[in-house]
Amino acid sequence: MGEDGGKFSSFAMEQEPEVSSLPSTPQNNHSIPPSVARSPRRMMLSPMGTPMRKAFGNMKCYLEEIGHIAKLNPQDAWLPITESRNGNAYYSAFHNLNAGIGFQCLLLPVAFSFLGWFWGVLALVVAFLWQLYTLWILIKLHEVIPGRRYNRYIELAQAAFGERLGSWLTSFPIISLSAGTAGGLIAIGGSTLHLFYNLVCIKCHGQSLTAIEWYLVFAVLCAIIAQLPNLNSVAGVSLIGAVMAVAYSTMIWILSVTRDRPPGVSYDVAKPYSSVGAAFSFLNALGVIAFAFRGHNLALEIQATMPSTLKHPAYVPMWRGSKAAYTLVAICYFPLAIGGYWAYGKLMLPTGILTSMFVFHRSDISPAWLATCFLFVVVSSLSNFQIYSMPTFDLVEQTYTANTNKPCPKLHRFVFRLLFVFFGFFVGIAFPFMASFGGLLGGVCSVPVTFCYPCFMWLKIKKPPKLSFSWYLNWTLGILSVVFTIVVTIGGIWSIVDTGLKFQFFKPQ
Repeated sequence: MGEDGGKFSSFAMEQEPEVSSLPSTPQNNHSIPPSVARSPRRMMLSPMGTPMRKAFGNMKCYLEEIGHIAKLNPQDAWLPITESRNGNAYYSAFHNLNAGIGFQCLLLPVAFSFLGWFWGVLALVVAFLWQLYTLWILIKLHEVIPGRRYNRYIELAQAAFGERLGSWLTSFPIISLSAGTAGGLIAIGGSTLHLFYNLVCIKCHGQSLTAIEWYLVFAVLCAIIAQLPNLNSVAGVSLIGAVMAVAYSTMIWILSVTRDRPPGVSYDVAKPYSSVGAAFSFLNALGVIAFAFRGHNLALEIQATMPSTLKHPAYVPMWRGSKAAYTLVAICYFPLAIGGYWAYGKLMLPTGILTSMFVFHRSDISPAWLATCFLFVVVSSLSNFQIYSMPTFDLVEQTYTANTNKPCPKLHRFVFRLLFVFFGFFVGIAFPFMASFGGLLGGVCSVPVTFCYPCFMWLKIKKPPKLSFSWYLNWTLGILSVVFTIVVTIGGIWSIVDTGLKFQFFKPQ
């Protein structure tokens, strides 16, 4: 009797939490009808129901852990962006920092020479906060629909705007940011490699390589590293590139502000001959600042390399790594822009602070410091090339696998990537003046991808209530960015025409 009573009391204690939330029923001695006794509800409250509840709970946890409702595309396992999904917050930080800091940051002091102190600092602060908000939007929209991951920027645009309109809006800026950046990086890397050689081999005998040959040397280095199979496999390369980017951007502004300023330094805003020209120069400078904040075209691709389940979604490590990366971006960008403008004022050369430092301080800065700085720029450009080329590699292989329904063979992958690298080499030597298009590229590519489209994607997919704060915020930012895109593009075109830029095709310096 005692044993049976103990079993009964333990069963009653086990059932008490289950039924405590139910409304109390009056106690009576009437027998329970057979239909009620056999009901599922009654069975779940019976001793037999206890292991069933445990089984259902375990199954629920298991399905949540593996993300059972995810619609897996077998093709993703064959593509460079998604074939490896073992990324984490550290990978996110490495990739975002490597993509975020590049040669475009060297043009920030040039923008300040046309904006002045107040407007320059204000524009830089607003642009930084704005792009950080749109980056958060992209990270949240990556898995906005349970079981569906938007692994590429174009895929998210198609989901928001429709397949045709989404492709039409995003294909050109995304491809331009990938292929165009590759050509620009080969031009920057090749010319900087040439400067590095001239500094460390002052007494070297024999004739140095030509500019085109130095471009080719850099392109060969890019082609070798480009054979790494997927985005996660270049995490180490991104780490090295991120360290080099932080190092050279810090070295440049420290070396500039610790030397005597060149004679005639002035902080008067560089004004063209007319008020219209001044307005367009101002807009072009805003485009240069917008161009400095790139990397949003890679945000979804980076997040796609991370595992994701219902309990552990990928946006958590992605956002954690992004916050760390963009904290370092701010630490690099603001001193570089402000210190560079303080050091050179309106004497800043149009090609950026690196060239200005070399021209004005070549005699009073140790060649070892200059050579180290140039070497860091070369290594950073090599790393930038890999992460910005990966979306194009992915697109080529996606087309191949869609047509053949099989993975891309290693030989085909090698040939595709080799051809892309030397296409970038061709662009670099054909358009060596590409760095002068900073404002125009900012208006055509960076502003839509970084500042504009994410706001409208949020409105289309999340559908915030009308007249809510989110509704007002995203509509305001979206409309402003559309206007900004138009006027900055016009300003960039006007600046090229007004400055009389000489298009010396196939004549790299």
